[in-house]
Amino acid sequence: MNQSNNKDTAASIQDDLQTQVIDLQMNVAHLEITVDRLDEVIARQDKDIQTLQRQLQLIYKQIENQDPESGIAPFDVMADRPPHY
Repeated sequence: MNQSNNKDTAASIQDDLQTQVIDLQMNVAHLEITVDRLDEVIARQDKDIQTLQRQLQLIYKQIENQDPESGIAPFDVMADRPPHY
């Protein structure tokens, strides 16, 4: 009878361990998917940032090459306030 209880206990422990391993494997699989998705987002954001940096450089060049006489009028925050203020 004692050996039967020991075998049942050992089988129960083994089943619990197997269930835990399966749960861990599922969690790792979900984490891998999440990491892949985040990697795609980061790559897309990096591309967007590079595009924005190029656009900003072009704007700076246009401003530098602009004639000061025909340039943009200076902006005065207090004088150019919207009427709802």
